[in-house]
Amino acid sequence: MSTLAELAFSRQDYAYAFLDAFAKRELRRKILKAIAIPGYQVPYASREVPMARGWGTGGLQVTLALVGPKDTVKVIDQGDDDSVNAANLRRFIARMAGVKTTTDALEASLIQSRHRIPEEILRPDQILVLQVPVPEPLSWVEPSYTRARELHADAEYGLAWLGIYEDLVRYRSNTHGADYPVLVNGRYLMAPSPIPRWDTPKLHLAQHLTLLSAGREKRLYAVPPHTEVRPLEFSDVPFAVEDQRGWADAQTGVQNKFMTEIPLEGGQSRYQLSDSDYARKAALRLEIGATYYDDQGTFYIPGFLAERKASVAPSHAEQSLGTD
Repeated sequence: MSTLAELAFSRQDYAYAFLDAFAKRELRRKILKAIAIPGYQVPYASREVPMARGWGTGGLQVTLALVGPKDTVKVIDQGDDDSVNAANLRRFIARMAGVKTTTDALEASLIQSRHRIPEEILRPDQILVLQVPVPEPLSWVEPSYTRARELHADAEYGLAWLGIYEDLVRYRSNTHGADYPVLVNGRYLMAPSPIPRWDTPKLHLAQHLTLLSAGREKRLYAVPPHTEVRPLEFSDVPFAVEDQRGWADAQTGVQNKFMTEIPLEGGQSRYQLSDSDYARKAALRLEIGATYYDDQGTFYIPGFLAERKASVAPSHAEQSLGTD
């Protein structure tokens, strides 16, 4: 008579990089389709991973499908390498794939990020994976996803333009603090993850491949290298990034890089570089690569961003009229 040990399958540990071969194969096929149709949302069978939906499961699955033994991985959360979410994801990827990890954006071959693109310009041999909570860029003007997909099929984005126009009429500025809608390759409207407007131009004609994935919504999409990514803007009211002129990092004195504002007592504020590893390099005076914005705040692609004018805040009466 056979024993239970003889009848049972031999012990099998986790597959390399946690996901099984079928999951990786499907994700890689969907990634290729997303690259072939820039900005188009490709559905995929989002798998269960050992963390809650909404905490980067989409980006994690794409990273696990792509990572290899020779890769070096960097994981950031809101620009910070040491946040709880970034540390947990980095530790999990390293344990499942046995890869090197780093905090330096220039050393990494694969960068997974939540809501930030590093300050230093990424190279053609690097891949950026952005975590996405809401992949549908029309969700703020069209609640029906079925109807939204019909609008994408027809390239009918009038509602998005109308939403931006209403913001300008009410508040004399755009209220999109992040996730500003962009048109990819002149065709598909895309949600670029909740990156700040400061980071949105970094996708335009970028040398690197950008992959965006929403695990909860089971959608992924891509921006291939050297692809046009243009924010929605009116000819007389051009797109503008956050106005942080005059802000300086409290530790290093660096200006014209994206800052986090920290309120202090007495109504004062302290400013801190959002990109923690860039701040580390600046503080230690280490070699820093070319950045998307120079020391004067000029974007590295000439003429892509309109020259910023002095901001004029609406009066209290205008604000009241705008919100009626």
